[in-house]
Amino acid sequence: MAFDRLGKFEELVLLAAAALVGEGYGVTIRDYVEDGTGQRVSVGAVYATLDRLERKGYVTSRLGEASATRGGKRKRLHQVTARGTKALTEARTVREHFWNVIEAAASP
Repeated sequence: MAFDRLGKFEELVLLAAAALVGEGYGVTIRDYVEDGTGQRVSVGAVYATLDRLERKGYVTSRLGEASATRGGKRKRLHQVTARGTKALTEARTVREHFWNVIEAAASP
C-alpha cells in the first residue's frame, strides 16, 4: 500500500504526537512544535493538521478525563498509529538518503 507523503508541518505535528506518547493534545503538541522549531504556531493550524492526519489514518484520538483546571472540559488526546509510524519512518529514510548524498559529495 502506498503512503501519502507528509508535508513538513504534518511531519512536525506527527513527530510531536509520537514524542508525547498518546498524551498529546492540541496545545501540548503546538508547544512541542514551537519548542523544537523556535517558530510560532497557531493552535488552529495544529488542530486542522491533526484532523487531516486522523483522516489519513496516521493518528487516532480519544477523549481524556475531565479536568477542573479546564472547567470540566475533556482533552482530545492523539496517538500515532502503526500507519503514522511507518509514514514517519519513510520520511526519515528519504531525508537520511539525501543527507548521505550531500555529505558524500562534500567529502574530498
